[in-house]
Amino acid sequence: MISVGEITVLFMKNNAQTGAIGEVESMADQFYMTREGYEAAKKQLEYLQTVKRAEIVERIAEARSHGDLSENAEYDAARNEQAANEGEIVELDYKVKNAVIIEESEDTSVVHIGASVTVYDKEMEETVTYSIMGTTEVDPMNNVISNESPVGAALLGHRTGDVVTVKAPDGDYELKIIKIS
Repeated sequence: MISVGEITVLFMKNNAQTGAIGEVESMADQFYMTREGYEAAKKQLEYLQTVKRAEIVERIAEARSHGDLSENAEYDAARNEQAANEGEIVELDYKVKNAVIIEESEDTSVVHIGASVTVYDKEMEETVTYSIMGTTEVDPMNNVISNESPVGAALLGHRTGDVVTVKAPDGDYELKIIKIS
């Protein structure tokens, strides 16, 4: 566990053999998650590895039983689904193994991962509240943004009253931090 400013972060790594959680050996390729997001990712990974993988294997076996595989669209579709599922398993497994668990914090003095931030966009003349989470927990339709997004990255570490510059693909713009909760 380390303390970064006012934020305490637990660096966790899931051991592939034992399932035990320990400290991350390297700071590269870390994926910030809340405890709930970490548990949800582990649950999704288990589902993909057990239930979905077995369903796909059954579909492949069924398609094989229909004979000639060279012109079997059902077989091709099942194999494509299998490849996509295996890719998702590899990606999610990597994220779980390199998870950095963000402990909930009551600190409202500075923007941190896990905080909700109300900002005013002078250019658009609107107030918006964002929740800043790690990349695995984003939900843009509900204003849950990543710490790596242009807005999230610009807000991190700032305080109420600060004006931050967001470096977006369409050009820079400013947001004023109204409230941190």
